Amino acid sequence: MSMRPFTSTITLAEAMRLINQTIVPVTGTELVPLHEGLGRVLAGDVQAPADVPPFSRAGMDGYAVRAADTTTASSATPVVMALIDRVYTGQVPARAVAPGTCIEVATGAPMPTDADAVVMVEDTDAGAASAGARIAIRASVTPGQHVGRQGADIAAGQTVLRDGTFLNAARLGALAALGLTEAPVYVRPRVAILSTGNEIVEPGAPLEPGQIYDINRFTLGAVVTANGGSAEPHRAAADTLDALLDALDACAEADVIVFSGGSSVGERDLMIDALAARGRVVFHGIAVKPGKPTAFGLIGGRQLVFGMPGYPASCLSNAYIMLAPVIRALARVPAPYRPSVRATLGQRIGSVAGRHQIYPVRLDGATALPAFKASGDITSLSNADGYIEIPAEVDALDTGAQVDVHLF
Repeated sequence: MSMRPFTSTITLAEAMRLINQTIVPVTGTELVPLHEGLGRVLAGDVQAPADVPPFSRAGMDGYAVRAADTTTASSATPVVMALIDRVYTGQVPARAVAPGTCIEVATGAPMPTDADAVVMVEDTDAGAASAGARIAIRASVTPGQHVGRQGADIAAGQTVLRDGTFLNAARLGALAALGLTEAPVYVRPRVAILSTGNEIVEPGAPLEPGQIYDINRFTLGAVVTANGGSAEPHRAAADTLDALLDALDACAEADVIVFSGGSSVGERDLMIDALAARGRVVFHGIAVKPGKPTAFGLIGGRQLVFGMPGYPASCLSNAYIMLAPVIRALARVPAPYRPSVRATLGQRIGSVAGRHQIYPVRLDGATALPAFKASGDITSLSNADGYIEIPAEVDALDTGAQVDVHLF
């Protein structure tokens, strides 16, 4: 067996700098139904075609009145008015409010003509009032009180949402308030994902001696989807140069190709050779642990290609740190809120000098405990709540050290 050892590695910061200067956000757009718009990015400004609400409406259950008629009203000296009508939501008032009269209104009902305020039902002596009844008003109101005026939320012609806005539940609600059924959004970047290795078997198939199930295709696909990309899984490729070249060619329409495996230094780690044959290798080898054999390159000057380590923990760790922000930048999705908590390290953790370490931990209250087992063990991350970072110049963190745990 022949080996091709790394001659040099670059820092994580330098790797991200080289990657970031190649990123060009997607420009394609599409229309999606509002119910499919969550997490998408708006393509173009949206102006309101009409006022929201489209009419002035009661803000409380009570009585629509002319505010001037209630000036002297109080508990001691109520103003008595004639009830001339009732208006519920979805109805159009049939009568105007004349001096000395009122109309019963439900919350959200259109305001009657000439009424400019609502007296809350709690401030009246109404009883089981019916049309023609006398209503004692026991509190004064001012013009506009307890009234939602027409266009108070959104005015016709107003720019409601701007190009590049990330659509969450509230913003989809604003589009629905305009009567829209679809939203123009940027397309998701297409990310082809494939594992390499003669030993890789599709889950569900029987394992033969020496074979393992494909893990990375599923973890990488989940990272891509969670960060605004469209994951396109491909069948695992064998450890031959021809098979890897065919795999690259099959992914020609994708914006990003993510290999796992085949990026290390063994004689069957041929992904770098395939990438060099089809495009350009930007870097191969990063001073991080886990994930040293990570590679990055370009095909045709535009297609981004990641070569991730084959070991599941290394692959997923680097996907969180490197791939996720790249997908978000391509998709125009804003950086996520990544909560972190301050914790006390419950056990000493050693580190490799000169390599930036991403170390998974689990939380027991305010104590961070090591969760890492080995680069090949997916439970190194599935049993973790987050990770800590150990800088390259630090060779150990002692028990009791204060650490920032970045939660998954």
